[in-house]
Amino acid sequence: MHWRNIIRRPVITEKSNIQASDHNQYTFVVSDKASKPQIKAAIETAWNVGVDKVRVANMPAKRARRWRRMTIRRPAWRKAIVTLVEGDTIDLFEGV
Repeated sequence: MHWRNIIRRPVITEKSNIQASDHNQYTFVVSDKASKPQIKAAIETAWNVGVDKVRVANMPAKRARRWRRMTIRRPAWRKAIVTLVEGDTIDLFEGV
């Protein structure tokens, strides 16, 4: 797979910003079929950085009920937390 098919988007939350600044860890939404070595290769080719460790979590689908009969379902997704080699950083808001 091409690296753009593996990496969907970065997760920008308060917790992910703290992890990026303190622990050099970045969080991404990735493809459901991507493995850890594929995610590592995709991050390395996209940003030219060294990846130390990749952790993956499958986030479950969520259902919420609105009104009486209407239910809303958010699909399941896969999250990858990538730890970079010491000294490397990723600038997610380049040019903003």
